Amino acid sequence: MTCASCANRIERSLNKVPGVEATVNYATEKASVRAAEGGPLDGAPLDAEVLIAAVQKAGYGAAVAVPREVSAASTALAAPPVDELAPLRQRLIISAVLTVPVLLMSMIPALQFTNWQWLALTLASPVAVWGAWPFHRVALHNARRLIASMDTLISVGVSAAYLWSLYALFVGEAGMPGMTMTLQLLGRPEEGAHEIYLEVAAAVTVFILLGRYLEARAKRSSREALDALLDLAARDASVLRDGVEVRVPVGQLQLNDRFVVRPGETIATDGVVIDGTSSVDNSLLTGESLPVDVEPDSRVVGGTINVGGRLVVETSRVGADTELARLGRLVEEAQTGKADVQRLADRVSGVFVPIVFVLALLTLLGWILLGNSVEIGFTAAVATLIIACPCALGLATPTALLVGTGRGSQLGILIRGPQVLERTRRIDTIVLDKTGTVTTGQMAVTAVIPVAGVDGDRMLALAAAAEDGSEHPLARAVVDHARSVGVDVPVAGSFESHAGAGVTAVVEGHALAIGRASWLHEAWAIEVDAALIVTHEDAGATPIVVAIDGAVAGVIVLADTLKPSSALALSRLRALGLDPVLLTGDNAGAARTVGRALGIDDVRAGVTPAGKLDVIRQLQADGHVVAMVGDGVNDAAALAAADLGIAMGGGTDAAMAASDLTVVSGDLLVVVDAIRLARRTLRTIIGNLFWAFGYNVAAIPIAMLGLLNPLLAGLAMAFSSVFVVTNSLRLRGFKPQPR
Repeated sequence: MTCASCANRIERSLNKVPGVEATVNYATEKASVRAAEGGPLDGAPLDAEVLIAAVQKAGYGAAVAVPREVSAASTALAAPPVDELAPLRQRLIISAVLTVPVLLMSMIPALQFTNWQWLALTLASPVAVWGAWPFHRVALHNARRLIASMDTLISVGVSAAYLWSLYALFVGEAGMPGMTMTLQLLGRPEEGAHEIYLEVAAAVTVFILLGRYLEARAKRSSREALDALLDLAARDASVLRDGVEVRVPVGQLQLNDRFVVRPGETIATDGVVIDGTSSVDNSLLTGESLPVDVEPDSRVVGGTINVGGRLVVETSRVGADTELARLGRLVEEAQTGKADVQRLADRVSGVFVPIVFVLALLTLLGWILLGNSVEIGFTAAVATLIIACPCALGLATPTALLVGTGRGSQLGILIRGPQVLERTRRIDTIVLDKTGTVTTGQMAVTAVIPVAGVDGDRMLALAAAAEDGSEHPLARAVVDHARSVGVDVPVAGSFESHAGAGVTAVVEGHALAIGRASWLHEAWAIEVDAALIVTHEDAGATPIVVAIDGAVAGVIVLADTLKPSSALALSRLRALGLDPVLLTGDNAGAARTVGRALGIDDVRAGVTPAGKLDVIRQLQADGHVVAMVGDGVNDAAALAAADLGIAMGGGTDAAMAASDLTVVSGDLLVVVDAIRLARRTLRTIIGNLFWAFGYNVAAIPIAMLGLLNPLLAGLAMAFSSVFVVTNSLRLRGFKPQPR
């Protein structure tokens, strides 16, 4: 493929295969093909040979794409990288060296010695023939199939200028000694055209080769973010075999293998920490700036870096199943899609080339019929052919999408496709799941309330000692809180757990009973102030009563706590024009408490998974364009039904599979950055398309009127593509808002 019309032609050919839906991306040079729903191939495997034959029928070659696996980094000896741009760069440099003297002689009369035009012919001929051969080759290939592309426009324009110059030199008077000429960027019809156009044939070739080279470099740069993501993988790992460390390539790791990660090393694959405590730097994968503490039973992800102590990790996922490989596939899938606005551009570019040939022919005939010389008509026709080449149309969406999704992957933001970008512009309501999204999803102590005459720290120390033997989340929260505030926790004796009720223990000679107020009353005849309990339960908290030696010593209040970033994230979501709705299956008290803390007026509690789906549909029925943020299996249906589904990366695979955007870190502030990035990428796409359309619409009439020299037309056409790609690369500078 050499231009957008090539991609459009291949796409049409693939879509003619019965039961197939295909999208061809010019920038990535890949086709995404699937069986159409309800079609004859729905649910059946696609035949690659049939698809390749369809591409060959369109006049192109194809091969089945081999996905880049993360484990590829494990090869011991990597082949040296191939510079794919070298042939194009060589052709550009040689052509430019030959063209510069031709341009100077054509532009500066003082350099035009006797018979200079023959030297110009000698220098320009290799450029017009060999330098422009990639365009001529494609044009000839297309001509055999009675089709035309952007390369056809370029080839015809360069060939016309060169062949006219040969005619003028060998048949006309341009070859006579003493011939002089000057170059005008803007022509005037009444003066006619120059007799030879060697500088046009050579310079247009160089300008377009330069545009293709810069375009290829920019496309390679736009893929660097994805390459960097996939290259995070470790090459090998220290696997424990019979207690001995053995260094093996990552590709040989198997499920349930145990491997050692030392400080500074990259974690080889996804797994669970078996032994050791440390901090793990997830920044390259999630965008989080601070390392995350890990301990036994903590999940770790391959590609992250151990910055603390020695860890022993048991593998849970290997190869293509790892988080890093999954993220890479999501980014690649996103980059192969097309937005609706790009599909319109593709349809336009598909009929644009024939229309341009008609306009060029009408231009030539029009000038002649109006009584002007053939030279004037020829100049205007060639300028029309060259200026009209709409290469920028084919690059407008893919390059912006490549850079935007690549930058997102660096920040822990996964955009599923270009359709997602269009939805982010229209959303006006954002529905937030409570647990795990705006709250941590983990219980924490919010208050320690001793009764009169009881020392609060002493009560907390004894309670933590009693709870230390339990694995219940509430018990662990009490113990963690006691240690975090510096309380010295003693060792308990004769511990006993009472499932669903509480615990009993003897600590330093004191009998402790800790648990629900109703259990203390029923099992131990201990009276508890009901008003104190009800007050906290109405606020959505969980109070547990501490009884020491048969008497109530106080109450420890626990609740699901807000994430530190939630309040700031809510204010920024409002600044983006989004009205928040809090949705939870939790009780009304807990929901109201969180809603008040975040300033959310629309709070809906006690909602079932089916109810969440109903809320989304009701908001849509009321005319709202709805985004949904969630992290659990119970959110999957609502995420799929929302106009924009956003999954928190710390959640379940079901939630992420149903979403349009995935935030790897689980930080609500990154959701804000995800929406900002998606909107900015869409604005870049629209800006690119506006430039590409506006450029052609404005330039073609100028060229047809004879007011544009073909040399300037070639320069402008080449740099229109460069402008579009460069504008897209600005997305690499997207930065998250300060925390």
